[in-house]
Amino acid sequence: MAVAAFKATNEAPTTFKLVVPKEHARMRLDLFLVKSLPEFSRSRIQQLIRAGFVRVGGATARPHQPVRSGDEIEVTEPPLEKIQTEPEAIPLTILYEDDDLIVINKATGMTVHPGAGQREHTLVNALLHHCSMLSGIGGKERPGIVHRLDKDTSGCLVAAKNDVAHRELSKQFTARTVEKIYLALVAGKLRKETGVIENKIGRHPVHRQRMSVSSKPEVVAKTEYRVLRSSEQASLVECTLHSGRTHQIRVHLHHLGNPVLGDKIYAPGLAKDFPRQMLHAWKLGFSHPRTGEWKSFEAALPDDFNQAIAAAGL
Repeated sequence: MAVAAFKATNEAPTTFKLVVPKEHARMRLDLFLVKSLPEFSRSRIQQLIRAGFVRVGGATARPHQPVRSGDEIEVTEPPLEKIQTEPEAIPLTILYEDDDLIVINKATGMTVHPGAGQREHTLVNALLHHCSMLSGIGGKERPGIVHRLDKDTSGCLVAAKNDVAHRELSKQFTARTVEKIYLALVAGKLRKETGVIENKIGRHPVHRQRMSVSSKPEVVAKTEYRVLRSSEQASLVECTLHSGRTHQIRVHLHHLGNPVLGDKIYAPGLAKDFPRQMLHAWKLGFSHPRTGEWKSFEAALPDDFNQAIAAAGL
């Protein structure tokens, strides 16, 4: 039987009122709102703008329009829309769970939330079966989803069971206080055993499904890396994320000349011998949204990753 994708904690709309300070003049509207309202994702902000729930000086707006000093902005979050989404009894590897959140070791091949191309067999479907309530801040398609992993990336992922937990966790992700450590199996031997990659990442100008290192005024992304094992053919690299841009690790390692093995987008010529991109969200740490206690989690490597490491002679 279908159930509501999430339960609203408040049936009335929530309104936020902001005034643009001088230092943020000429910033894009969507970026200003993401900075000012960290509990909302950039995609959610853009949805609200396009749906007419954001007004600048009393008028509807566009996501890319620049704001001006003194602009009065009103953001309305409408009552949560209940949709019919089928819960599915998909097995989950649960690392931790309480009344506020759940941390899982996401399986490779699992899409995180429903989208235009996939309505079933996602992590959201599995969470709806397992949890009696999920937060609604992520929008009707993404109940409980605070952050995402690519479909073919395995590992640690946290979901929120209520709006209070979701807002607090989102603030930590935005403030970059969340610990995010990945393992990547990459092509070749890196020139340096340790290093920091810090570049601006934006949408590729030609291939729109790809990201690339950009000279345009995009958001700076920072990845710290350390080689754990290496040969002339491949290396196992620990990557610590200090930001959260789309495809960040994949783009940064490709930029170094050591793309993630199995990556069909950034290194298709090296993908045929691997079942998927060899990227694993190994460790995740954050302050509990209710107690403030620091919580750390580690997701065991899946069999296909261990097999790839062995096949690479590491």
